[in-house]
Amino acid sequence: MKKVTLKPVNVPLTGNLSVPGDKSISHRAIIFGSLARGKTKISNFLNGEDCLMTIKAFQSMGVKIDHKDDNVVIDSEGVTGFKEPLEPIYFGNSGTTARLMLGLLAGLPFHTTVYGDPSLTKRPMDRIRDPLIEMGAKIDGRNNGSLLPIAVRGQSLTGITFKPPVKSAQVKSGVLLAGLLAEGETTVIETTKTRDHTETMLSAFGGEITVNGNTVTVKGNQSLTGTEIEIPGDISSAAFFIVGALLVPGSQITIKNVGLNPTRTGLLDVLNQMGANLKIVETRRIGGEPIGDITVQYRELNAIEIDGDVIPRMIDEFPILALLATQIEGKTIIRDAEELRHKETDRISSVVNILNTLGAKVKGTDDGMIIEGKSPLIGGEVNSDGDHRLGMMIAIASLICQEDVTLVDPDVINISYPNFFDDLKKLQMI
Repeated sequence: MKKVTLKPVNVPLTGNLSVPGDKSISHRAIIFGSLARGKTKISNFLNGEDCLMTIKAFQSMGVKIDHKDDNVVIDSEGVTGFKEPLEPIYFGNSGTTARLMLGLLAGLPFHTTVYGDPSLTKRPMDRIRDPLIEMGAKIDGRNNGSLLPIAVRGQSLTGITFKPPVKSAQVKSGVLLAGLLAEGETTVIETTKTRDHTETMLSAFGGEITVNGNTVTVKGNQSLTGTEIEIPGDISSAAFFIVGALLVPGSQITIKNVGLNPTRTGLLDVLNQMGANLKIVETRRIGGEPIGDITVQYRELNAIEIDGDVIPRMIDEFPILALLATQIEGKTIIRDAEELRHKETDRISSVVNILNTLGAKVKGTDDGMIIEGKSPLIGGEVNSDGDHRLGMMIAIASLICQEDVTLVDPDVINISYPNFFDDLKKLQMI
């Protein structure tokens, strides 16, 4: 397996940067653009491997999608133009593609088989399977359709009222997509509001949707119309450089054109609570999504306890936050984050193992971790475990390690940030 040696650079991060398009929004732009009649133009699309899986899935069903650089043009006849795929559809490592597409495939009038890479094959699909079966879907596969590969015999669905047992925007979105193809209304009632890109984008394509607090309702058999979508920079990708600047003394960076959707900015709230020097300016709104610039300057921080409703608003940022906590005096405690155990890896166990290998003092719990600071990081060989966010966390950790860090499987970062190392180098130039 490929390895890369990362040497401590010992220079502040400085300058301005734009990060790639938001992964969650890029997925949904392809999905809704394919469901809509007419032409959809997407700019700043994320060319990560996960999002490319969603493009290929719709191309396999006959949707015309032209993709060049970070621009995508979809010319679709809508759902009535979809064709039964000739081969099983491969989802790679993308849990978003899998769970959202299962909701859609359940209501299409043909048979589909889907599968993924070894990591995705281990991830639970019963959380989306169960409500789809309640709607009338026919789903089968390993462990009664709770694990990929899965076969879907698409047919007519009936709307339901569903209360997800987990805090998952993927599950919510998969059910809402099925609801768009179902008879009647479909309602999802969340205990804690998760990222709402599906709701926002459905409106941008002319769809009818009602949002009342944590309750979301869609009507079935809607017709959507193609539109133009600009994808904001991914705040989950920006998080690595934000934390990098908070780790290296003398750093000051600005990340421009970042998505500032309040269901995604939990990390910024936590950093402010820790005492970070952040300046956040919303510059515009496109398709209902707020976009702006984030400036961060190095400052010593305070350890805090993190739990409750902020957790789903920063679920992808916990690996890099855990790294930051190792460099803060005191004890940082993370609770209510059991969903981390069901990501590309068991992120609680993986983060604990990686940081302890580097020299930190981190203890995993059932639903989070306890991090003792301030710990000097030594270095060593660590594996990304096939998880792109762990790979980027390790790269940022190397900035403050005393010795070289050997990262095993660095290419996994291409899932969400193909130019990550190039952008990191830009911020290290004085």
